Amino acid sequence: MSVNKEIKKVTTHTLQKMKLSAEKISMITAYDFSFARIFDQAGVDVILVGDSASNVMAGHETTLPITLDQMIYHGSSVVRAVNRCLVVVDMPFGSYQSNSDIALASAIRIMKETGAHSIKLEGGEEEIEAVKKIVRAGIPVMGHLGLTPQSIYKFGTYTVRAKEEAEANKLKQDASLLQEAGCFAIVLEKIPAALATEVSNSLSIPTIGIGAGSGCDGQVLVMHDMLGINTEFKPRFLRQYLDIEKQATGAVQQYIKDVKAGDFPNISEQY
Repeated sequence: MSVNKEIKKVTTHTLQKMKLSAEKISMITAYDFSFARIFDQAGVDVILVGDSASNVMAGHETTLPITLDQMIYHGSSVVRAVNRCLVVVDMPFGSYQSNSDIALASAIRIMKETGAHSIKLEGGEEEIEAVKKIVRAGIPVMGHLGLTPQSIYKFGTYTVRAKEEAEANKLKQDASLLQEAGCFAIVLEKIPAALATEVSNSLSIPTIGIGAGSGCDGQVLVMHDMLGINTEFKPRFLRQYLDIEKQATGAVQQYIKDVKAGDFPNISEQY
C-alpha cells in the first residue's frame, strides 16, 4: 500500500516517507477555495499557492508585482478548502530578499494569517540565512532552484538553466546548502533532467520537478496550464490534461444562444 493511501493528513514527514519508499509526490498550484477543494478531494499530495497567481489570476507579465497581502488572501482561500493535502505558500518578491529579519516576519505573517503548513522561497546560498532563521522559528521551508521566476529580469530569458558546468555546480552546492539549512523539499525548475536526477539522488529530502525530468521525487504543474485554461503557454514539459478554455467557450456561447432565443429559463427552471 502506498504512503499516500495510508495517511489522513499529508505532512512534511509524509513527503519524507514517500521519498524513502520511492513513491512519487504530486503537487499542483491553486489560488482559490473552489479549485483547491476539487484538488484536495481528488487526492493530490501538495497544493502550492504559487506567486504565479500574479500571472494567471491578475494578468501580470511576471511574478514580481504580487504582494504579501495578496499571497495571504490566496493562501487563506485555499486553506479553507483543504482537509488532507499539504499547503505551501510562496513568499513573494521583496518579502524576504533584503534581510533575514524581514524574511522571518513575512513567513510568520503567512503562517498566522493563512493557516498554511509551510512556505516556499527562491534562491540558494544567497538566502541561506533567511532559510535558517525561518526554520529555527518552527516554519517548514521548501526551497526553489534552477529557473527562479522572481529573478527573470536578471536572467533575461525563461530558457533552461544550469546547462553550463559552473551553473550546474552552483545548483548542486545550493541544493546541499538548502538541505543543511533545514528545507524539507526543493523545487527544481527547468534544468537538464540528468542534473535533476543527480541532485535528487544526492539529497535525503524530496525534490519536486517542473521541466526537470522524471528523476525528481515529485512533479508540479500550474493548474491553469495543465487544465487548458491558459492556452498561450505551451512549453515542452507541459502535459495538458483538459481543454477548459475550449469547453468553457462552447458552454458560454450556448448559454448566450439560449438566452437570446428565449429558451432559458424554461418552465421547469422558474418559480
